[in-house]
Amino acid sequence: MKVILRKDISTLGDAGEVVDVKNGYANNYLIPQGIALRATEGTLKALETERKQQARKIEQQRIAAREVADKVQQLNLKVLAKAGESGKLFGTVTSGDIAEALSNEGVSVDRRKISLESPIKTLGAYEVGVKLFMDVSATLKITVEAES
Repeated sequence: MKVILRKDISTLGDAGEVVDVKNGYANNYLIPQGIALRATEGTLKALETERKQQARKIEQQRIAAREVADKVQQLNLKVLAKAGESGKLFGTVTSGDIAEALSNEGVSVDRRKISLESPIKTLGAYEVGVKLFMDVSATLKITVEAES
């Protein structure tokens, strides 16, 4: 019997694939558990339209991420922090601080998408990676300055 998988199963395949399984396995386990659907003409058409919608949605998200990446690449962000005379900060500049500074500039980026190897602890200029989507990333230039 041909079924369409709704979930990933390591022994059969990934979600959305059409696989051939024994009738008993499909009728007694896969279909009642909601793991698979019978592969009829209607469900195959529904699967195809769902794939097209998903691809369209992903492409729209990719375009939006590229626009944000262009904005981020052009920014030279200034972050103010309290610092001592030697240039060491009282505290650190974290990805949350950078995300807040970006939102003040009108660019909304989740703090978890900003990749800092370690928190910034000294004054100076830094480059930080921002992963916006699956294959869209940007480099943000940050200047940490002392508050006066």
